[in-house]
Amino acid sequence: MTLNSMTGYARAQGQDADVSWVWELKSVNGRGLELRLRLPPGYDLLDLPAREAVQKGLKRGNVSVNLTVTRLQKSAGVVVNEALLDQYLALADKLTSHPGIAPASADGLLSLRGVVETGNEAEDTPDAIEARAAALKTSLAEALKALSAMRAAEGRRLAEVLTGQLDEIAALVVQAEGCAALDPAAIKERLRQQVQALLDAVPALSEDRLAQEAALIAAKADVREELDRLKAHMAAAREMLASGEAVGRKLDFLCQEFNREANTLCSKAGEVELTRIGLSLKAVIEQFREQVQNIE
Repeated sequence: MTLNSMTGYARAQGQDADVSWVWELKSVNGRGLELRLRLPPGYDLLDLPAREAVQKGLKRGNVSVNLTVTRLQKSAGVVVNEALLDQYLALADKLTSHPGIAPASADGLLSLRGVVETGNEAEDTPDAIEARAAALKTSLAEALKALSAMRAAEGRRLAEVLTGQLDEIAALVVQAEGCAALDPAAIKERLRQQVQALLDAVPALSEDRLAQEAALIAAKADVREELDRLKAHMAAAREMLASGEAVGRKLDFLCQEFNREANTLCSKAGEVELTRIGLSLKAVIEQFREQVQNIE
């Protein structure tokens, strides 16, 4: 049985000669697929590919995708400003003729402002940018694979819970079918008593009103139709769980149908035992609905 949850977290990292990066993906429940993508400045070229990758791999959920890029620290090259150094040397030669002034030393000259400069970092070449983009896409694919695996693992747990809840609903339906209130003789006697009460009403009901009330009593006398529909809904739910598809929306709609039949069962119940079963059904169906909200 394949079923995916909408919750999960994944992380993937990598680096090249100049930078390191980390992709972080978080997914929580959502009505549809909503993506929030955060990229650092200069990496906008990944916006469309990243969105396409997420949309291809996931069907539902609020998904947050964050890329962090850190430039690796390197020892910068040292550059001597020779033109400025020549000017200092010429000035030093002039000053050495004055008494009390020591000759210029190499370490002294190199310590003067502007003589020694730190080399600037080289800009990335187009080839380097293209290679890095490809590596970043590969890392994103790894993170998406890990996220899907986590959602699938959670989905397997949910499938067990949902199957158990369907079994509970099935057991309650069996109890309802065996309830004394559904015995044909009991239904007939209850109808007779209710119709007799209408005939004995004071003042007497008109024939049209009497016919309407009798029809309403007859419609509420038997709940077998609701029980049959509950069985049909259970069969449909089990088929969806076993389909291996994204069935969260369908199951959510089916929960409404489950709840409608349970409500009708409670309103038509003619005795305490059947009412108790109907209320238990409503409780299990609500638990089922809460778990369905986590399914993709």
